[in-house]
This record gives sequence, structure tokens and C-alpha cells, in this order.
Amino acid sequence: MTERILIVDDEKLIRWSLQKNLVHAGYEVLEAVDGQQALEMIEDEGADLMLLDVRMPRMSGLEVLAHTVEHHPEIPVVLMTAFSSVEGAVDAMKRGAFDYLMKPFNHDEVLLVVRKALHATRLQRELALLQQQQRSEFGTDNLIGKSAKVREVCQLINKIAVSTATTVLVLGESGTGKDLTAKAIHYSSNRAAQPFVNITCSALPEQLLESELMGHEKGSFTGARERKRGLFEVADGGTVFLDEIGDMGVGLQAKLLRILEEKTFRRVGGTKDLHVDVRIVAATNRNLEQAVREGNFREDLYYRLMVIPVEIPPLRERIEDIPLLITHFIDRFNVEFNKKTLGLTSDAMDCCEQYGWPGNVRELRNVIERAMILENKEYLDLEDLPHALRAPFEGIEGSGLIGRTDTAVFQLPDCGYALQDMEREMVRQALEKTEGNQSRAAGLLDISRDSLRYKMRKFGML
Repeated sequence: MTERILIVDDEKLIRWSLQKNLVHAGYEVLEAVDGQQALEMIEDEGADLMLLDVRMPRMSGLEVLAHTVEHHPEIPVVLMTAFSSVEGAVDAMKRGAFDYLMKPFNHDEVLLVVRKALHATRLQRELALLQQQQRSEFGTDNLIGKSAKVREVCQLINKIAVSTATTVLVLGESGTGKDLTAKAIHYSSNRAAQPFVNITCSALPEQLLESELMGHEKGSFTGARERKRGLFEVADGGTVFLDEIGDMGVGLQAKLLRILEEKTFRRVGGTKDLHVDVRIVAATNRNLEQAVREGNFREDLYYRLMVIPVEIPPLRERIEDIPLLITHFIDRFNVEFNKKTLGLTSDAMDCCEQYGWPGNVRELRNVIERAMILENKEYLDLEDLPHALRAPFEGIEGSGLIGRTDTAVFQLPDCGYALQDMEREMVRQALEKTEGNQSRAAGLLDISRDSLRYKMRKFGML
């Protein structure tokens, strides 16, 4: 797409000279004789760059600059000035002008400044687009779920994101999405334009982890051939995500506590205190209270981290979110694998809703990914799910609860009942005989309590 340059100058010869050279260089050129016309042309036709004379009748170049910076900050402005106006031009740059050109022009210099301004603008647009994509991809809208627990987490994340809080602790089982929560906090905040860096505390020995976080000076240890900036320096103004913080060594915990409290640290081998402004989001699936009691985690650091805890619920506690997550992953893998899968059959969905998902959302994602890699069906069926996942479900369905009908426990009609109707009646009678006690009713039916609850949901009793 040809970039458009607006020349604003009351001298016709200057406009003609600039226009001739810019068109020859491949640009589209618009011309305005004064500031008022320039502002009207911006509104009507737009521009990618403005070459603006400082001294003009009716409206000065500085007035046009102020209006453009306020209402069209995406358009870079290059001021054109005579020698007597250099100081004013420099002052105008402080007010938002990209650069200035001296009259009479050197046309090679004009093209150089134009290219530099347009290149800077393209980079700004690409950065803005990237930030918008990151906000869309990692914002709270990407936390899939309609359950009350997920809504509560999203509301808490949004409150944290706009706050001045610099320390957050994310708690949850493995696979619940603690990393997504950390990114949602970052990309929903005013720190989104700054770096988000993460490190897994269990992945490195303590000395290497300290070097990664704090950086090191040249010669501070064997192999340190040059100074290295740590993640806290790299992320200045942004967010550092410390995953599996429960596995961090006690010695490094003391240094982390200093960063949390004073925002200062020293590189490994350094003597100078460095100050940073970072938000630290830590995450763990460990019981930190127990780790404190066992002496594996500092009590003072624990209480410093627990100022704002965010607890991510396991998938088994938000069963109503499973269909939404499955749809989300199917849509994602349809694009990635060029498939046209529409969903799961009712049996496969029932099986997924009954399963306990010890690996949480990560396990669900992997199950759907595996099935879609191996199959080319419109609807994934029970047989497309891993054996470990469907075995309990098939066992329940295979027994059908009918094995208990040869006893005097249940009163069922001799005929006229479909198998599913008989199961429903047996569940109803078991709950009635035990006055709603699910554990005793499950024992009466010779099935697990989870299986009973699945049947109750299936028959609309829960």
C-alpha cells in the first residue's frame, strides 16, 4: 500500500519541489496551503506523515502540531523551518513533533527523514497490533468457563490487574491454568506494553536460578565471561512470573523477599544495588503452609506472598465448564490441523463430564488434541477417548445397576420399563430409602458415590 504524505506550506514553490521528489520516490502526496486546510484533509483523507511549515497565515504550524498530536497521534509530524526558527522547532519536538527540516532543503535529507519517520510509525503500529493481540489472547476473556468459580476468579484478576499490587500468589493443582492466570493479570494491566517474563523455579539449580533472576557480573563464577542482565532487569516496568515457587531454595527465598519489600537486588558477584519496578506473580501447586511447618519455605516470604492469593479451581469442581472447554479446543485444533470436527457424541460428552480429570484442563486439552490427530470424524465418539478415561464410564453403563434386581431391595415392574427407566427408578428408590444420603444410597446400589452423582445428574435429580 502506497504511503500518503501531506505537505503543509503556504509557499507554492516549496510544495511543488517536495511533491515532485516524493512522488518520484514512490509516495502519494497531498498538499495544503494552510493549517486549517491541512486539518480538514486529515479528517477527510487521512495521512501517514505530515511535512508541516512552522510559520503560516491563519493558523501556525505549532497550533496544527498540537491538534494533530492530540487527535491523531498516529500521524508523525516533521516540521519545516528557516534558520531563525530552529529553537522553536526544537521546542516543538518536545511537544510531539517527530523531527524537523531546515530550509532550504537537501532533498536526500528530506527522503531520509521521511523514511525514518514512516519506519518508526510502522513499528509503533505493529507493536500496538501485537499488544492488542496479546490482550485478546491472554486477557480474562480467554479464561473459558461460565461457572461461578471461574467468574469469581475473572473478577478478582481484573481487580488485581488495575491495582497497584506488585505481589500476587496463584494457587492451584497442576494443569489448572496458573500460567494463563499470570498472563491475564499482566495483559489486562497498564504493564501490558512492558515485558512479561517467566521461569520455572524447579527447572534450575539454586545458583543458576539466582543468576537467571538477578543476573551476574563478569567473572563472578566459572563460565561468567561477561556481565548478564537478569530477568528482573529485563522485566523492569512489567511482570515476572515465578512458576513452582514452592520448589525455590531457602537461600534464594531470602533474596526474593528483599526484592518484594525493597524493589532492590544485586547481581551475582555485584556490589551495587539495582532498583526495579516489577510485579511478581508467583504460582505453586504445593501446600505452602505445610512447607513452612517443615522448614522448606520461609514463613515471612509466605505471608508476603499471601497478601493477594488467587485460587484456581480444579476442573472436577466446575463440570459445567467442560463442554465449553471442549468446544474451545475443538475450534482451535480444527484450525491447527485443518479438520472439520463439530463436537462430541452424547456418550463421549457424558464420559468427559463424569471423569475426574486429575490433570485438569491440560489433560482435557491433550485428550481432545490426541483424538483429533488420530480421527477424521464430524463427531468424536466414546471409542476415540483414551481407555483410562472411558473405562470407569463403560463399567457403570455395563452394570446398568440391574445386577441388584434379583434382591428384594427394589420394587420394579415385571415388564414395560426400558433399561434407562429401570435405572432411574432404582436410583430414586435408593435415595428414598436412605432419606437422600448419597453415600448410603451408593452402597445400596453397589456403586461409588461419584457414579451415583453421575446418574443423578443424568436423570435430573441433582
